[in-house]
Amino acid sequence: MRDQEPAPGHPERRLTTKETAESLGVKPDTVYAYVSRGQLSSRREPGGRGSTFDAKEVEALARRNRRESSGSSGSGGELSVRTRITLIDKDRYYFRGVDATELAARHSYEEIAEWLWTGELRPGITFTAPKAAVAVARRAVDALPEHTGPTDRLRVAAIAAATADPLRFDLSEDAVLGTARILIPTLVAALPPVRRAHRDAGPLAHRLWARLSGRSADEPSLRVLDTALGLLVDHDLAASTLAVRVAASARAHPYAAVSSGLGVLEGPLHGAASGLAHRLLLDVLDQGDAAPVIADELRAGRRIPGLGHRLYPGEDPRARALFALLKELPGAGPALAAARDIVATTARHTPLHANVDLALAVFTVSSGMPSTAGETIFAVARTAGWIAHALEEYGERPLRMRPSGHYVGPRPPQPLPE
Repeated sequence: MRDQEPAPGHPERRLTTKETAESLGVKPDTVYAYVSRGQLSSRREPGGRGSTFDAKEVEALARRNRRESSGSSGSGGELSVRTRITLIDKDRYYFRGVDATELAARHSYEEIAEWLWTGELRPGITFTAPKAAVAVARRAVDALPEHTGPTDRLRVAAIAAATADPLRFDLSEDAVLGTARILIPTLVAALPPVRRAHRDAGPLAHRLWARLSGRSADEPSLRVLDTALGLLVDHDLAASTLAVRVAASARAHPYAAVSSGLGVLEGPLHGAASGLAHRLLLDVLDQGDAAPVIADELRAGRRIPGLGHRLYPGEDPRARALFALLKELPGAGPALAAARDIVATTARHTPLHANVDLALAVFTVSSGMPSTAGETIFAVARTAGWIAHALEEYGERPLRMRPSGHYVGPRPPQPLPE
């Protein structure tokens, strides 16, 4: 069908849904996603069966998409991606415009995840996993070597759960949301429990506790864990989140997109950073003084874990929120004192604030958890944010996350190697 002719007095040119989709390089369903997000306006013509779109508006959106695809931005050419999920600004951060620390203080992890995905709060919601998916994921995880780390276990669980879902390639919003609500509890249920007496029911934080600590959970500890999950749900375009968006741009299904994020998360500068802070904290507790421990780290040329954050010149708001709760946690006193000693001792060399990794370390040390527990908490929490970003990316033009390489090798033609 050709463009509709403009009516007298209405010089704008109108495009059909099919023509709009072709201009943007997306599916027709994505065109209506643009409309629902306010990026395009539509109009039904009298007697017409479908919506029409202003050609100039469509072309403007196509130009914005092309600029994003080429990595153009107003910040020195760094990749910039439009998002409605998280804003980080002036030592604070916001989920859909709402202060994230206030959300985490008042709502459960599952409620915050729903807010991130849909913009709606569903009080009291809990996520449950189908038994078949859990059984497949557990068998796969149980087959791994005993020394396997938590992120590897979660990645294997995600891949195994995918094989049990024949409809995983349905990328419609409702289907992806349904996947998200079963994938997260499946990941938790697939982890081997530390305590035998546990139930895979109730809030996710309660189920996760049994995978992290052999101690019985008290309400203050569960509150810290649930708050930590809520605080860590998302943090804008962190490295793992960018990997998820690249996978979603190539239309990988949600399980594969989450697996991409888990692969990046395992690095010591990302999700595993809390484990380094955990071990540092144990060394300080063992020595009774942070000075010799910090001196050894500096002598070895290592960065002090748990301190500073490139996005927060001042305090990390996530750390501030967790430390406030940790002060009320029975038995956290020694670890809190050690953390303060680390900050004060390092300040003689470089004045840095404690970040969320040090706060997580105080919690995991105080709760008798292994050094990998913080990484597990981080990975489970961030899965919800990855799903939110995948959902957003599925509504964009496919394969737009394709930067061009800047070749600096020898210029051709070169002789064949012998």
